Amino acid sequence: MANSNPLQPLLPGHPLKAAPVNPGDVDLASLSERLGHSFERAELAVEALTHRGTLDKRPDLKAAFPHGNERLEFLGDRVLSLAMADLLLRRFPNEREGQLARRHAALVSARTLGEIAEAIGLRDHRIAYRGAPKATPTILADMLEALLGAIFVDAGFEAAAAIIERLWGDRLGSQHPAPRPPKTQLQEWAQGKGLALPSYKQIGREGTEHEPVFLVEVTVGKLPPAQGRGLTKREAESAAATLMLEQLSKS
Repeated sequence: MANSNPLQPLLPGHPLKAAPVNPGDVDLASLSERLGHSFERAELAVEALTHRGTLDKRPDLKAAFPHGNERLEFLGDRVLSLAMADLLLRRFPNEREGQLARRHAALVSARTLGEIAEAIGLRDHRIAYRGAPKATPTILADMLEALLGAIFVDAGFEAAAAIIERLWGDRLGSQHPAPRPPKTQLQEWAQGKGLALPSYKQIGREGTEHEPVFLVEVTVGKLPPAQGRGLTKREAESAAATLMLEQLSKS
């Protein structure tokens, strides 16, 4: 009989065979408590917490999940985007598309995801190997997205959307104005002061091939430069702009 579940290809192996779960890899009880979801299929949680950079050190996980958590992260990104759009439309019935778009962009950003992942203690649940480097905020954000994808596969969209609404909590409130990206804020500040536009330059690269970390410096006229790190150049530029804005607020 043909498999009727169109999402089954997300998972490796035969649809009737569950990937092996090592009890030492993840504390499912603690994870479920922090997420507000008990997994019917524990292997989904393990897959979501397995970063690709871990696979070469863990052949058992590489055999079970050859892509790490990337496929569930891809799915979770779309689940989060749709759920957030629906939440914003219902919470802000009088806002225009541009305002909703700015809220949406901020609420689904890697920075917000990383903050929420840190707040609920996902760092403690990362499946890694002895001597692995500390998880960056971006890795934690990817883990949270992958977990949202896993919850969608495990229990459906409504379950994932309810967890998103609970985890994002007060961030969804009307008291938080629709924010602008830090690079946009810095550019507007420079224009308002009659200064040259911010200039971004990559000044270094750290980490491993699977987990590169870019170092970017931003300068605005003769102001002291600011540096930011990220798993992509865009993220590093955003981090640098954020730091410079913080420096300007203290000057």
